[in-house]
Amino acid sequence: MKTVLVTGSNGLLGQKITEKIIAGKSIHLIATNRGVNRFPEHTGYVYEEMDITDGHRVEALLLKYKPNAIIHTAAMTNVDICHQEREACLKLNVEATAQLVSLCEKMQIHFIYISTDFVFDGLNGPYREEDVPSPVSFYGESKLQGEWLTQQMKGKWSILRTILVYGILKDMGRSNIVLWAKNALENGKPIHVVNDQWRMPTLAEDLAEACLLAVEQEAEGIYHISGRDMMNVVGLVKRVADFWNLDKNLIKEVSSDSLGQEAKRPKKTGFILDKAMTELNYEPHSFEEGLEVVRRQLG
Repeated sequence: MKTVLVTGSNGLLGQKITEKIIAGKSIHLIATNRGVNRFPEHTGYVYEEMDITDGHRVEALLLKYKPNAIIHTAAMTNVDICHQEREACLKLNVEATAQLVSLCEKMQIHFIYISTDFVFDGLNGPYREEDVPSPVSFYGESKLQGEWLTQQMKGKWSILRTILVYGILKDMGRSNIVLWAKNALENGKPIHVVNDQWRMPTLAEDLAEACLLAVEQEAEGIYHISGRDMMNVVGLVKRVADFWNLDKNLIKEVSSDSLGQEAKRPKKTGFILDKAMTELNYEPHSFEEGLEVVRRQLG
């Protein structure tokens, strides 16, 4: 039985990985996150408090459990906060990744790094794995630095890039675009949504499954992992409205420039998924199928 350590286990992806491992019972899970376990009702795995910027704590836990693989989900992902708080962003997204890469190399641990479509500039999407990254935000730059560190590792490594992850968790600290749109429209709130950014939103369960496929197959290299449907962001929100029969008149289309955001976003990303589907047997849900998964979980 393989032992897998997950960073950021309290987050959306971390919890979906936890749920899948518990359901499968074929992996020994060490779940780690800064602070207490926010989901203690789950059993069948070990939880350890771990701040990934604390190098001594990280090394001690790796020596204690000697995992076969690490799935590194922990990161600062808010694009505007990364732009404003660059030192904190670098500490979490780059320096902590460098430490993990070094330890994985030394201890022969398969390192699986979760990255983002924001490593691309959005001028030529959808992208293949071998396309040249060119981020337009500090967040994208920090994640690309993490990719470079990962690729320099002597040993097994995987990079899983993903796009706009959505899903539902009990007591979730952060929302995502699907839940934000659904909740706002249900409460009758007008929302402003950009009409000039294109994405392929990813169901959290699909990304978690891809992570575990990478572990099981000891996959190496870069893989693009997302949903199968390309849409602009306002189109995404309208599909959420249609799915739950909500008032689309509350949705106001705006351009990215009108929002005055300091951090730039790529216009059109999206992924060509052939490599992941062929090599990992990755099978993503359609967007409406993903919304149905969310609906069932909401009860």
